[in-house]
Amino acid sequence: MCGIIGYTGYREVTPILIGALKRMEYRGYDSAGVAVQNNTLKIVKDAGKVSNLEQLVRDSVLTGKSGIGHTRWATHGVPNQVNAHPHTDEEKTIALVHNGIIENYIALRHELGKSGHKFVTDTDTETVAHLIEQFYDGDLPNAVTKALRLVKGTYGLAIVSKNHPGMVIAARMGSPMVIGHGDRENFVASDPAAFLHFTRDVTYLEDGEIAVITTDKVEYRNLADEPIDKHLEQITFDIAAIEKGGYAHFMLKEICEQPQTVADSMRGRLLIDEGTVKFGGMAAVSQTLQNAKRVVFLGCGTSWHAGLVGEYLFEELAGIPAEVEYASEFRYRSPILEPGTVCFAISQSGETADTLAAIREAKRHGTPVFGICNVVGSTIARETDAGVFFTRVQKSAWPPQKLSHRKSPFCSCSHCRWAVAAELAQAVAAS
Repeated sequence: MCGIIGYTGYREVTPILIGALKRMEYRGYDSAGVAVQNNTLKIVKDAGKVSNLEQLVRDSVLTGKSGIGHTRWATHGVPNQVNAHPHTDEEKTIALVHNGIIENYIALRHELGKSGHKFVTDTDTETVAHLIEQFYDGDLPNAVTKALRLVKGTYGLAIVSKNHPGMVIAARMGSPMVIGHGDRENFVASDPAAFLHFTRDVTYLEDGEIAVITTDKVEYRNLADEPIDKHLEQITFDIAAIEKGGYAHFMLKEICEQPQTVADSMRGRLLIDEGTVKFGGMAAVSQTLQNAKRVVFLGCGTSWHAGLVGEYLFEELAGIPAEVEYASEFRYRSPILEPGTVCFAISQSGETADTLAAIREAKRHGTPVFGICNVVGSTIARETDAGVFFTRVQKSAWPPQKLSHRKSPFCSCSHCRWAVAAELAQAVAAS
């Protein structure tokens, strides 16, 4: 998933963009770039690490008070300097960064080509920049709105123009975008971790919404160009939970955190003495769970593998038929979801596009859908009927503290990990 950051305010923008991109490196990427406004539009981008980009930016002496940045995970076009984001229109007046896939970009590119537009990259994203240019008549928000009405697919977008200094436009359709509200400065990102050093006051864009962001205000509208109101929320988790914490890279950090992560996830929820569990987020649907005749787990990647564990435990210990579906395939089927079926959607980010589509397909059939994810305020957390958060730990140590065998439910040996999981499933069945 690509990383997006945008800023407008009173601070020098380049360090903010680079710092935010570093904080989103855990997403994985193959190239990175920034666009900075300062009476002009200066773009620096390249394949490779953010550290490479940082040196290029330093050599270019980029200065300005607003701009956008991006880390790319390629879908269209090989990872290289040309295909790296930001992308521009032909006149290099408009620049944008994108997370998602524009499904009809070939048809749009063909039509734009008839109007004289010339493309220099192999990406679907560049098409959007040219489409906005096609509608631009001095009103950038209006041009973005008109352009996005023609776009099919998924997108999280941050857009700037040299003709509109201090303005950043954000839009969402299927890809997460969050607005950070500060004092005389505002942010937009695909992940709140990008700007939590500056503000914890946020609003989340929903599908089909556009935000016009300036230094002192944020205005929201939909694709029908109607103004909409948004509610301010506050991020409460510790930013240390999503940073490297002294480890060389995020994979090593997550490997070393696993024993503590299991402990933190179960703490306060697994009541061994009572032989039960306490999931506050599921209390309101306890009767639905007790009446369930079949369980379907929905997930992609490692979430799908987590569902496999749930399948074995539910069938063996609760005696309930269970199955695991690839969310990416579930959305294209005509699933049989008879009365008594419940679905569990599993996602680390709470924003997995295929899993979201599977949730909506299940709800279209009238099936209760519950979420298991890490991110409070994520789309999956908001769209499911109930759920449980398994958040990242705030601190970790290596090697993990050794606990006496079977004197604690958080012993790190393989025997106890399985025993604790079995106890959890038994408690669910008993409830």
